[in-house]
Amino acid sequence: MTTSAPLVDPRTIALAHYAARAVLERVLASYGTTFQQNVTLRLAAVADGPVERLTLVDGVTGALKVDAADAHKTIDELVAAGLLVAAEASRLDITDAGRELYAKTSAETAPVTARIYAGLSEEDRAVTGRVLTLITERANAELAALEARRG
Repeated sequence: MTTSAPLVDPRTIALAHYAARAVLERVLASYGTTFQQNVTLRLAAVADGPVERLTLVDGVTGALKVDAADAHKTIDELVAAGLLVAAEASRLDITDAGRELYAKTSAETAPVTARIYAGLSEEDRAVTGRVLTLITERANAELAALEARRG
């Protein structure tokens, strides 16, 4: 008897997300940092120089669906920890310590990620990517409509 794979639905997406996130959070915890801090630090690490604070806030709120106050708090935590620094006016830059932390956590999670994705064909990953992108777009549109109704 062959068991068929489940159809993608909110539960299968959530189970995959939380399993992968738990792996990352275990790594981050060993460095004393949180998932939200890591997302924020990544935005600064991949930028081409200093980033407008509001750009970081928008990136965090867009990715994690947290409110702006939470994103500002996370940025303040990273500044206090010496991982981000005010570069000029309203711009922030990642410090050497921030870049080093981001590099270490990325390097530590890379082989884990490779094992998780091992054996998945490029075609399967492309189909999954397209489907998840479409689901994300539709969910974002629904969220925007809900927020607009709340006014």
